[in-house]
Amino acid sequence: MLAFGISLAAAVRVGHAVGRNGGPGVERAGLVAMLLGTLIAALLTVAVIVARSEIAELLLDKSAEDADARIGRTAELLVVAASLFVTDAAQSIVAGGLRGLKETRVPLLFVGIAYRAIGFSLGHVLGSKIGLGATGIWIGLSIGKNIYTGPLVLRFPLRASRCAFRAVT
Repeated sequence: MLAFGISLAAAVRVGHAVGRNGGPGVERAGLVAMLLGTLIAALLTVAVIVARSEIAELLLDKSAEDADARIGRTAELLVVAASLFVTDAAQSIVAGGLRGLKETRVPLLFVGIAYRAIGFSLGHVLGSKIGLGATGIWIGLSIGKNIYTGPLVLRFPLRASRCAFRAVT
């Protein structure tokens, strides 16, 4: 949720900079938001990975007959989920910056390809066909998220520099 909040702030700051014809401000607003969000996400990733067993024990009933197996499985899935924090924060914040530039169609196209065509399909293959179960599904979704984040992170500076060029000329 922190990344989502920063994403909304990035959309507003980028939109204001666009409205002022402040070309360098557009890029600066997006990049500062992305750095802040990814730094926070990286810290949370480390915290979850370090405390994964304690988090699993806190959330699950220790008196159940298969408690140790479930706690171990949950701790394993927390590591996979934590690996998504940084890319999730980056994609959310960059998507917010692109919204501030009034660009929503291309990110929608990217998400359709990355999640629908690649992430879900790969998660199904890894989880069901190869037999990795829930971990395979999460790995597939993680790969889909990474594939979605890459083009967005590359697209924002291109769109921001175009906006800066128009402001100068």
